[in-house]
Amino acid sequence: MNITVVGRGRVGGGLARLWTRAGHTVTGLGQDGGDAAGADVVVVAVPGHVIADALGRVSGLARKTTIDATNVYRERDGSFPSLAHQVKSIVGGPTAKSFSTVFADTYARVATERIRPSGLFASDPAARSIAEQLIRDAGFDPVFVGDLHPGARLLEDSSGLTRALAGQLGPFFSWYGRPGEL
Repeated sequence: MNITVVGRGRVGGGLARLWTRAGHTVTGLGQDGGDAAGADVVVVAVPGHVIADALGRVSGLARKTTIDATNVYRERDGSFPSLAHQVKSIVGGPTAKSFSTVFADTYARVATERIRPSGLFASDPAARSIAEQLIRDAGFDPVFVGDLHPGARLLEDSSGLTRALAGQLGPFFSWYGRPGEL
């Protein structure tokens, strides 16, 4: 799969390395932007408050399947129910929200875990299979929390809890499953 990652930081760069190891062709775009016309999927991994600016520097986005990996660090644009909806309004294609509940500092260790950590995601139906594949290819077990609306906002709003736990545990993995499955 051809993946264009918008954002070369810890999240975008880390995911790019995981997917390259899994055999995907990954192009990383930084602050100067670039062209995503050849991408099968676009991953947005920038701070939530710069989504519009970052995507405004990328051509070839129209109607691409997109995975939003952004997080809320400042106020979000109140005209959208979630950051993922803001991304979708710009790109116009099927969208999923994922990787926002996983610490980039753990990416290098995901392959060493005895049980694959969970990767929570919400998705439009048309983006679901691609999101599931890329979550698996990054080393996580996909756990669907529901449709993009209201699931993306649910994931974004959980960042406060995630940060509070990290204050006690440091960067961590999480596992979700029915009793007896793990």
